[in-house]
Amino acid sequence: MAEETENRNGSAKSISIRSMNKYYGSFHALKDFSIEVEAGEFLVILGPSGCGKSTALRMIAGLESISSGELLIGDTNVTEVLPKYRDIAMVFQSYALYPHKTVAENIGFPLKMAKVPTNERHAAVQVAAEQVELHNHLDRFPSQLSGGQRQRVALARAIVRRPSVFLMDEPLSNLDAKLRGNMRAELKHMQSELGITTIYVTHDQIEAMTLANRVAIMKDGVIQQIGTPKEVYSDPVNLFVAGFMGLPPMNFINGTITAGKFLTSDAEIDASGIPDTKQATFGFRPEDCKVVAAGKGLIDANVYTVEMTGDQVLVTFDLRGGHLVVKMPKDFEIATGISAGITLDKNQAYFFDSEHGPRLHANQI
Repeated sequence: MAEETENRNGSAKSISIRSMNKYYGSFHALKDFSIEVEAGEFLVILGPSGCGKSTALRMIAGLESISSGELLIGDTNVTEVLPKYRDIAMVFQSYALYPHKTVAENIGFPLKMAKVPTNERHAAVQVAAEQVELHNHLDRFPSQLSGGQRQRVALARAIVRRPSVFLMDEPLSNLDAKLRGNMRAELKHMQSELGITTIYVTHDQIEAMTLANRVAIMKDGVIQQIGTPKEVYSDPVNLFVAGFMGLPPMNFINGTITAGKFLTSDAEIDASGIPDTKQATFGFRPEDCKVVAAGKGLIDANVYTVEMTGDQVLVTFDLRGGHLVVKMPKDFEIATGISAGITLDKNQAYFFDSEHGPRLHANQI
């Protein structure tokens, strides 16, 4: 693992987290959390509310104690080190700006507290403001800024410290959808330009897919899978990851697998090489299937709704009280209430053990 790499704001450092645990009394909030983060990498920790992702970030920051395990930043073991000595900068969901201070004063506040000389501080503030495109707003107050601009002030305040590591806890969640999209692009560009090691926590899988070099997906305090966005999307290791990644999410049908066939009351689907399983789930993504005439696909169902989203049409089918979604081209038309078929390439099919969740592969012993 690369220990250190030069960047515009100093030296980015690797992070090594080894079997990190967190207990609150008898509650085991974080369970053997282990990950190696490369210097300069953008890692996103993704998961639903309550999965332990923010707890992990606060432990890395030193805001929460580590019950057991080790944390290294670069070559230094910081498990017991105070936050101010860890060379990290944290950006929170709330902007946490001083309303009575200007943009320049907010950005430069960490340097003022560190007693950095005035001339040096002003130069550093100017550079940080330019990096987030706020150099023309330095004399304004937070109340005179938009939500996106205020978040950029918070980012500049983190940049100006020239840290080895950025820690970000859902920094875009207070912004509206359009502004979040713009800020994602700005944030990704800024991190790439600065080269600072970044760990970013979110529950939004679109943020994870668009921002990350790698994604660590969590559930109930446990890392479920770590990989590139493409890897975790295309090759999920279990039922949870498959259902969590993707919008609309993966379609699921429950059944059994016997003698190479996935069997349900509505269909019989080829599952060659997949081991027999009494509780199985068949999964396929909305973009990997298409609507055909009834009797011409793998399964027939009634059309429940048809939604035109602009660049595509989402066709939702009703199957025994459950819903299946198919993405079709924007010029596709079909009436609701009729029966139609759904077909897909068998190479785009996923099978899971319904009881325990792991992915089932062909020729598995």
